Amino acid sequence: MQNFKELYTELAGLLSDKIPAIEWVDLWNSQIYNLEGEHPFPAPAVFLAFRSNRMDDAGVKLQKVELQVDVFLFYETFLDTFNGAYNQEEALAFLDIMDEINKLLHGSSGTAYSNMRRISFSPVDTGGAGNLYNITYRCELMDYSAVKEWEEDSFADMQIEPQGNNGFIVNQ
Repeated sequence: MQNFKELYTELAGLLSDKIPAIEWVDLWNSQIYNLEGEHPFPAPAVFLAFRSNRMDDAGVKLQKVELQVDVFLFYETFLDTFNGAYNQEEALAFLDIMDEINKLLHGSSGTAYSNMRRISFSPVDTGGAGNLYNITYRCELMDYSAVKEWEEDSFADMQIEPQGNNGFIVNQ
């Protein structure tokens, strides 16, 4: 089953496990604009946000979703990025992390999504010492969240038992 919770946990696990430089993964809630009032987090940090681009019915209460995944990379630094700065290499380390994120996600498919493609990236003004970039991807998933889940159960004087790939037997 694919749904948004599974998508988030899959992507968060992938980013945390495969990119050691990332110290924090969370859902996006404009945390960096409220650093003093929010729960503190270490940087580099990645925040994920989801929004639908298109939804098509694919069955009873089943939808095929074209999803936009925004990956916000926050890198807090007071180092200098200008050409020739003695600490330029350390200051530009966030660009390496952006490349690692793209290597990991672009062209990927997972258990909860398929056809991940980068469609844009851009800097976001923070008004502070941190670098914030938004890397936007598009992917597809099948949303089963509204589909009724069936379980084995008994009804009055009948019991339904699964029989492998051959269907069900009703015992009375």
